[in-house]
Amino acid sequence: MRGALHAEWTKLRTLPSTWWLLLAVAALTTALGAAATGSVSTDQCPSPDKCHEDTVKLCLTGVWLGQAAVAVLAVLAMSSEYGTGTIRVTLAALPGRARVLAAKATVVTGVVMAAGTLAVLGSLLAGRLLLPANGFGTAALSLTELPTLRAAAGSVLYLALIGLLSLGTATVVRDTAGAITAVLGLLYAFPVVALMVADETWRERLQELAPSSAGLAVQATRNLDTLPIAPWPGLGVLAAWAGAALLAGAATFRLRDA
Repeated sequence: MRGALHAEWTKLRTLPSTWWLLLAVAALTTALGAAATGSVSTDQCPSPDKCHEDTVKLCLTGVWLGQAAVAVLAVLAMSSEYGTGTIRVTLAALPGRARVLAAKATVVTGVVMAAGTLAVLGSLLAGRLLLPANGFGTAALSLTELPTLRAAAGSVLYLALIGLLSLGTATVVRDTAGAITAVLGLLYAFPVVALMVADETWRERLQELAPSSAGLAVQATRNLDTLPIAPWPGLGVLAAWAGAALLAGAATFRLRDA
């Protein structure tokens, strides 16, 4: 397994796209979070304390955009080998296909969590600087409160699970464009379709099942009773999607010739 991990890390880090995509995860997440945080103020509130804005979730808004770069990175970790034909060399050197997929999943998870941690910390730091200037005060974003820590850690886990979901999808589809389209459609189109459903019961049910809307519930720190699904169960829904994608990928990986 050590050799498989070393091989997958070498392949991933020598791709120029890897570093650009990791930079995009951190930059896009922080930039959108800062833009969203800078757009709100307490001007329309009776007092800063009576502004019911979920400032923590607002700071982490950029995760919604950064996940696209994570999806592309994870898809390329598998599909690029099919595109160039080097998957045959990989399987000749490491015949154990389950080991190859496990190594890819481990390496992708590691780099995504590293970039995601930087992105989340950057977003919270931007919020810490911008919120007092907009009238919210320093108490609007405390980095030591449990809800804030849960939202921050949950956001990093969210990005890691998006990476695993994308890797599993790429293993099934094999084609880069097809896998990216499938994953981005699941992350962005599914929640939009759910919001268009007229029946309120079905609309909430679809929001509970959509991987992105359910998973991002982990960022909420206020008004939790109004959410379609609670924070940790929502992240569990995304974990189920990621697990199903990896299981499907592992099954097809073992059954195919290459």
